[in-house]
Amino acid sequence: MYASEPMIARGRRVLATEAEAVAELQHRTGEPFAQACRLLLSCEGRVVVTGMGKSGHVANKIAATLASTGTPSFFVHPAEAVHGDIGMITGKDVVLAISNSGETDELLTILPVIKRLDVPMIALTGKGESTLARHAAVTLDVSVAAEACPLNLAPTASTTAALAMGDALAVAVLEARGFTEEDFARSHPGGALGRRLLLHVEEVMRTGTDLPAVGPDTSLRDGLLEMSRKGLGMTTVVDAGRRVVGIFTDGDLRRALDRQLDLRGTRMGEVMTAGGKVARPRMLAAEAVHLMETHRITALPVVDDDGVLVGALNVHDLLRAGVM
Repeated sequence: MYASEPMIARGRRVLATEAEAVAELQHRTGEPFAQACRLLLSCEGRVVVTGMGKSGHVANKIAATLASTGTPSFFVHPAEAVHGDIGMITGKDVVLAISNSGETDELLTILPVIKRLDVPMIALTGKGESTLARHAAVTLDVSVAAEACPLNLAPTASTTAALAMGDALAVAVLEARGFTEEDFARSHPGGALGRRLLLHVEEVMRTGTDLPAVGPDTSLRDGLLEMSRKGLGMTTVVDAGRRVVGIFTDGDLRRALDRQLDLRGTRMGEVMTAGGKVARPRMLAAEAVHLMETHRITALPVVDDDGVLVGALNVHDLLRAGVM
């Protein structure tokens, strides 16, 4: 049986060691960091991120982060590069190479090709005097005092530091580009953020015969039947030109019942909420969500610029669309 306390203590030591390694990077983020950012920003091609072993896994993640934040980027495995993949690198690219030792054989093998192409290289390394550092246009120091591994062998704190520096580069460049939430969403159209920022009301609203609508002179009884048939938890009240003049919801129904109104004799214009909140077709679905949450309502009519009813939606439509 393994005791809990020693494992908890070891885990905390690892986290403390890695946190210290990342915190130390702040003191080294100076002009070389700015130079690296400028190289990435001025790149006319793509950023080619490369690394071997654990550094390769980190490089893959950094390439993915750059690509999703507005900097075209991809990962090249250095061992595959010497067998043909080096052809993926062009003269318009920038190379971001990661090696803690700065002496990784597979990386050093492709340095002459990078040099011939006159491609600028940014090195993330723990050894400022290494071969990789000497060949780089910019070197970023990601050295660590010790690995979190008790043998000081397994790449742990060093890979965390390299990953953090890669994230720092990506975010600094993102902000310099003026990259927005909408830009991010375009890179993630299938994700929740993409749906929230790209989906418009007109893409999720109900239309045609699915729209609940009655006139102001419609009886309360017939208004309730319309609500029941359309299943939106409300009905709009429209004039002869289909312009929305009011809305009748479950809340209005409860108030009408409290007043013991005659279902046949009461007209919808007497019990509706005049005006009310509406959405527009080109409004972002996320804005419709915010409108509902702010005013504590569950459904919205959708009107055009003339106030004419063109659609309707409720929280269930937004849930199905993945916006909420």
